[in-house]
Amino acid sequence: MSFSFGEFTLDPERRELRRGSESVAVEPQVFDLIVHLIRNRDRVVSKDDLIASVWGGRFVSDSTLTSRVNAARRALGDSGLEQRLIRTLSRKGYRFVGEVNDEAGLAPAAARAGSAGASPAGAGGERPGEVDRPACRRASIAIMPFADRSPVARIRGGLADALVHDVITRLAKLRSLFVIAQGTVFALQERNIGPEEAGRILDVDYVARGSVQRSSRRLVVTVELLETRTARIVWASDFDRTLDDAFSILSEVGDSIVASIASEVDALERRRALLKPPDSLDAWEAHHRGLWHMYRFNKADNDQAQHFFETAIRLDPTFSRAHAGLSFTHWQNAFQGWRDRNSEIERAYAAAGESLMADDRDPAASWAMGRALWLRGLQEQSLDHLNQAVDLSPNFAQAHYALAFVHSITGDPVLAASAADESRRLSPYDPMLFAMLAVRAMALVRLGRSDEAADWAVKAASRPNAHVHIQALAAYILTLAERMQEARASWTAIHQSLPGYGLADFLEAFHFGPETESLFRRAARQLDLR
Repeated sequence: MSFSFGEFTLDPERRELRRGSESVAVEPQVFDLIVHLIRNRDRVVSKDDLIASVWGGRFVSDSTLTSRVNAARRALGDSGLEQRLIRTLSRKGYRFVGEVNDEAGLAPAAARAGSAGASPAGAGGERPGEVDRPACRRASIAIMPFADRSPVARIRGGLADALVHDVITRLAKLRSLFVIAQGTVFALQERNIGPEEAGRILDVDYVARGSVQRSSRRLVVTVELLETRTARIVWASDFDRTLDDAFSILSEVGDSIVASIASEVDALERRRALLKPPDSLDAWEAHHRGLWHMYRFNKADNDQAQHFFETAIRLDPTFSRAHAGLSFTHWQNAFQGWRDRNSEIERAYAAAGESLMADDRDPAASWAMGRALWLRGLQEQSLDHLNQAVDLSPNFAQAHYALAFVHSITGDPVLAASAADESRRLSPYDPMLFAMLAVRAMALVRLGRSDEAADWAVKAASRPNAHVHIQALAAYILTLAERMQEARASWTAIHQSLPGYGLADFLEAFHFGPETESLFRRAARQLDLR
C-alpha cells in the first residue's frame, strides 16, 4: 500500500519516497520513522514506540532520535518551526498531521499493514498501534514486567521494575535481538494483558516473565522464557541471593538473566535454521546456520559456515553479525593453518571492517575487528577494539573471552584469568567453553602455576569441539606439570588424527612472547624423551 500527501508519495514495499516524479533520498532509519508515523497517524506515537519500531528497542539517545525526526522533516519539506506534517507534542511524542490518502483509507491501528502485531504506545496512555520491524528480521522478544511478591507494599518503579528495565537495556545492547521497549510492555500490563497474550499481540518469538521476592536478607528472582508459537517454556531458572548490596546483587542477577536468555534464544534459532532447507533461509536463518557450522571447529564445517555467512550478507548487506561471522571463519583459516595465512588475515580484517561499517554499535563488530587486528600483530589496537566491545555490551561473553585470549598470550595474565572467568560466568554453556577454559590455563602457566593450569587445560581439551591446538596446549602444560603419562597419551591422540602436527604449528598459531615460547619448547623436548 502506498500513501500520498501533498506532493509526496510514499511506497513502503519499494522503500521509495517521491516528490512528484523525483525520488527523494532518505536514510533507512529516517524512512522507517516516516512510515511508522504515517501508519499510526491517528494517534500520538511515543518515543518508546518509535525506538521499538525503528531501532528494535535498542538504547537510543534523545539527540539521536531528535536528529532522525529533523531529517524526516527535511525530507518532507517540513521543519521544527513549521511542523506542518510532523508535530512534536511535549512529553508525549510525535504525530503525523498531514492529510494522507491510501488505497484503503485510515484503518484501525491494529488492522493496518505492518510487519508485526499491535503494541501500546507506551507511557502516554495511547491505544495500541503497530510495531514495525527493521528490514533485517531478527528473533524478537518481550520482557514482561516481573511480579513483585515481596511482603512489603509494592509500588511501580520498585526493585522488580528496575530489574526488568536493566534486562531490557542489556539485551538491547547486545544488538542480536529485536527487543520490545519497556513502555510498550508496561502499557500492556496496565491493561491486564498476560505474557502469552502479549506475545501474540506483539507478534514476538519469545516472551520472558518472572517474579521478585525480597525479604530483609534475601532476594529471590524466578524467570521463565516462553516460545510464543508453542507456549512452551524453553528455559527457567531461580536466583536466590543474600541481599548484602541490593544494587550489586541486582546487577549480578541481571547479568545472569540476560546471558541465559541470549544463549537460549541463540541455540534455539540455530537448531531451527538447521532444520530448514538451505535454499529457503532468510538472512537471519542463514547467519544462524553459519554459526552452527562455525562452532564445530573443523575445516569442512568452517567452509560451510563461510558459505552461509556469505548467503546472509547477500540477502542483507547491512547485517553486521553476518560480516562478523564471516570474519571469524577467515580468522580460523589463518589460525588453524587451513588456508594461506596472510591472505586469510586480510580477509578477516576486511570482513570485520564491513561489520563495523554496517553497525559500529554492535559489540560483535568490534569483537571481530579486535581479533583481526591481533592476527595482524597489532595487540594494542586489538585490545582497544575488544574493550570497546565490552563497553558497548558488558554482557557479551565473546568479548570478555577474546580479551582473555589476547592477554593470556602476550598481555597481562592476571587480567586474562579474570576476563576468562567473566566470560564463563556470563555464558557457562557457551559453544566456545573449551577456549574460555584454555585461555585461563595459558594465563596460569605464565603466572608460574603449572599444576593448576594443567587441570584447566585438561578440562578444555575434553570438550567435544576442542580443536588440535587446544589438545596440544593440554599436552604441553601436562608436561610442564610433570604429569608425563597423561601428556604422552594426549600427544599420541593428536598424532593419530594429525600425524604431521608439531611444535611449529602450535607456535605459529599463538605467537607467544619469548619467555612463554621457551616454556613450551622445553615441554616439547621433554615429550620427545622416551
